Amino acid sequence: MAARIRKAVFPVAGLGTRFLPATKTVPKEMLPIIDRPLIQYAVDEAIEAGCDTLVFITNRYKHAVADYFDKAYELEHKLERSGKLEQLELVRNVLPPGVRAVFVTQAEALGLGHAVLCAKEVIGNEPFAVLLPDDVIWNRGPGALKQMADAAQATGASVIAVQDVPKEQTGSYGIVATQNFDARQGRITAIVEKPKPEVAPSNLAVVGRYVLNPGIFELLENTTPGAGGEIQLTDAIATLLQRETVNAYRFQGTRFDCGTHIGLIEATIRYALDHEKLSDSARQLMQNALAELGVEDLE
Repeated sequence: MAARIRKAVFPVAGLGTRFLPATKTVPKEMLPIIDRPLIQYAVDEAIEAGCDTLVFITNRYKHAVADYFDKAYELEHKLERSGKLEQLELVRNVLPPGVRAVFVTQAEALGLGHAVLCAKEVIGNEPFAVLLPDDVIWNRGPGALKQMADAAQATGASVIAVQDVPKEQTGSYGIVATQNFDARQGRITAIVEKPKPEVAPSNLAVVGRYVLNPGIFELLENTTPGAGGEIQLTDAIATLLQRETVNAYRFQGTRFDCGTHIGLIEATIRYALDHEKLSDSARQLMQNALAELGVEDLE
């Protein structure tokens, strides 16, 4: 059995221009779903999978993410004095004991592959995870990364999350061709970036969860920058799968693309309807709003 992943990389250096003007001062990763920012959902998923070292690849202007995971002495003291112990525990347990956050500055925005490469010194020579906080994955059972980490530990192979997309949408994703795919996972034989539907090798699209062996770093160092001078993670993975097994994994759960307005709205609705305290009220509010628009019931 292979080593279990202990470290996770979170590329959070982007500018979030789709959400301007909000992201002029608030990083996209700090936009909330209910009462928790996007980054917290990804962090919780990584911790559930067994990660105790969280590596945030950020830029020199984005301090809010680091501030969020730092201690807030004044706030904690005020909550404690006021007897607001439930809120105090929420603030203190943003990261549980034994989990550390490491922040690495990406001097230039040179692509996802470059962001992952920035984590090399912290990761060392062991398998690790990459989570894109834009992709929030909802599941009542084990999180997507835990499912993938279990698969990676069992096989020793790198594992990439995939989901089925409509054929007409393949041009928006990296698409994989697979061998011996058993409905849950199979070996990747090719990965094609944003193919037209008529030439796409499948409708299995890569989404923002990866478990990678450390050999990816050497390949990233030798990957030729593409358009805009960016180093693409997909290009390095395409080379990696020629050297070793890289599996596609169809996770259980629902992915929300919170890098888009409608994805963030959809995620908020789903989490509200699943919330222990808010679900009944959220459903009633949605039914009332739909009734005002002439829709009789919320399916």
